Amino acid sequence: MSLCFIDPADAIRAIADSIGREARRQLLGEAVRAWVDEIPEDELEAHYARAIAELDDHDISMLAAWHASMNVGHPVPNRDFLMRAFPALGEYRREALKLAAGFRGEEAVDRGVTEERALDTVLDWLSPERQMELALEAVELYIWDRAGSDN
Repeated sequence: MSLCFIDPADAIRAIADSIGREARRQLLGEAVRAWVDEIPEDELEAHYARAIAELDDHDISMLAAWHASMNVGHPVPNRDFLMRAFPALGEYRREALKLAAGFRGEEAVDRGVTEERALDTVLDWLSPERQMELALEAVELYIWDRAGSDN
């Protein structure tokens, strides 16, 4: 049986609806990372500020520890430190935003925001090319999920 979708975003949604919880969360994580990759350089800091604004103390501490591994100063687990250290991350700023956005996404799902709604929000921001790449990743997750993962 062959599958045919006109829109890669529709394929991603269909696959998300047919995979287990762990695979769905992984797909959402991949979508968030794809979204961060598409953010223009001059908007990274603003998105980072929004992402860390909603993190709990545990996630702030984890993010500060990651910053410490980047040698951007003595880590202080608070939002002010994270914002001051962000520019010093240089080429790793996107990675910091991916981590913060991932933590934020996990918290949103834990608060009851459906993965479907979170996925829809992110998909709207992706270019058609990036949606196609994500659709291919979704197919791989589908196969992994159906091959017998512990979902």
